Amino acid sequence: MRSKVEADFRVMSQAVLAWYRYYEIDPEVPPSIVLCTAALDLYKDGYRSVDEIANMLIGIYVGVYSTRVNAPSSVAVH
Repeated sequence: MRSKVEADFRVMSQAVLAWYRYYEIDPEVPPSIVLCTAALDLYKDGYRSVDEIANMLIGIYVGVYSTRVNAPSSVAVH
């Protein structure tokens, strides 16, 4: 029998994979980091099913470009 933690992580990972399938994108590391972090936050906010989390990810991150984080470099800050 799987532990609760394993089941919870399975739900979140399946939701992230559903996002990739919805946008017909092959899984890649940079977007996965953003999506997995978002899935964890959504789970903490009370979303518990694959469908709930996947729907929220699909609505928040519209395509792969929306998963890119634009952090200013130290040169841009000065």
